[in-house]
Formats: sequence, structure tokens, C-alpha cells
Amino acid sequence: MKQLGEQLDQAARLDDGTVAQFLLDNPDFFIRNACQVEQMRVPHVNRGSVSLLEWQLARQRNHIRLLEEEITLLMEQAGANERLFNRLLYLQSDLAAADSLLDMLNRLQHWARGLGLSGAHVRLFTDKWYIGAPSDFTHLGISRTAFEPLRIQRLGQGNHYLGSLNGPELLQLLPQARQVGSVAISLMGENGDLGVLTFTSRDNQHYQPGMGTVLLQQLAILLPGLLARWVGRS
Repeated sequence: MKQLGEQLDQAARLDDGTVAQFLLDNPDFFIRNACQVEQMRVPHVNRGSVSLLEWQLARQRNHIRLLEEEITLLMEQAGANERLFNRLLYLQSDLAAADSLLDMLNRLQHWARGLGLSGAHVRLFTDKWYIGAPSDFTHLGISRTAFEPLRIQRLGQGNHYLGSLNGPELLQLLPQARQVGSVAISLMGENGDLGVLTFTSRDNQHYQPGMGTVLLQQLAILLPGLLARWVGRS
């Protein structure tokens, strides 16, 4: 059997893959050469070098730390999902208890303001809903054709947009809204073809690209069914 020094000298002339394969094929190598292994030193950024054992322990500690961080993140996400579910469940029950369309929209507005937002707004595509005169809710209507440039510019191929809008865009989508800093926009319906749900904030940074849209997605699917109690579908 070759001595450890000879093996290491030979390994220096080999590539990493060959050495790694040798160690995999000889799992008792470190046992057979325990004394020499204890003398091995591994380069260290701050300490110059450390023993192989210290290096392995440091790796294990780092691995444990990463696992703890992942567990903490998973627990935080689970808590956030639970809070999200409870908020959605409460809103669904509250909106279902409305006795008119105006009451339902007011309840949605109240819920949004309870989250610290400035408002919640529903616009319905006029080719999908009967909201023309003599309806009291013609102001909810919006032409899909007129909305199309905004959709392409802000939503692209997606169903959601989080960020800011310029003056003309705000005037088209939210003509009555004031002091809008940022918005969360969702196309309503399974296919995003029934209308637009918009939450507004006075804070320019409240809604930003990259934020989660799970709640928005659920609300965008939920609302059309509730609206259909008061508004006919075309």
C-alpha cells in the first residue's frame, strides 16, 4: 500500500475528478490514514489554514445555519399564508352578506382601508356586463378597446401589475381617485376578460414590481361571481 505522502504527491499530478473518484471508491481511506489526516491543513481566508477536521466542522455548522434559516423562512411564509387566507375568508363572507351592489362595493372599500390602502376600485368591461343606462352603475363600465393600450403597457402578457401609473392612465382607469401613489391592478375572471380590480395607495413605494400577487389573483377570480348577483352578464 502506498504511503499517504506518496498518494498525495501522485494526487497533485491528477485532476480533481480522479482524486474525488478515488476517495469515493475507497471510503476507508481516512480511517486507514487517520494520523496523517489529522495533520492535513486546509487554506482559510482569515486564519491562513485550519485542520481538515475544523474545516469539516465549519462546513457542517454553516449547513446547519442554512437549514435553520430555511426553516425560519418556511415558518414565516406559512404564517403569512395563514393570515392571507383568513383575510380572504373574512372578505368573502362580508361581501356575500351585502344586500346591494353599492353595499358590496362599500364593504370592499372598507376592507381595503383596513389594510392601510386608500381605496379599492372595480371596473367592468362593457362587452361582458349589462351596465348601460338606466343602470345606476354605468360609471363602473370601461371599454376593453380603450383599456387595451394600458393593459399592453403595464400588464403585458400577465394578469397583474404593481407600481405607478401616469396621469392619463389614472384618469382613464380611476377618474374619481385622488392622491394615488401606487396601484395593484388585476384583470378579473379566470381568463382576465371580465374587468379590472384596482387597489390604490398614497405611498409611491407601497406597490412595487416583484411583490406577491396571490391575494390579488384570488380576489380577481372571486369577485365576478359576487358581482353577478347584482349585474347581469352579457
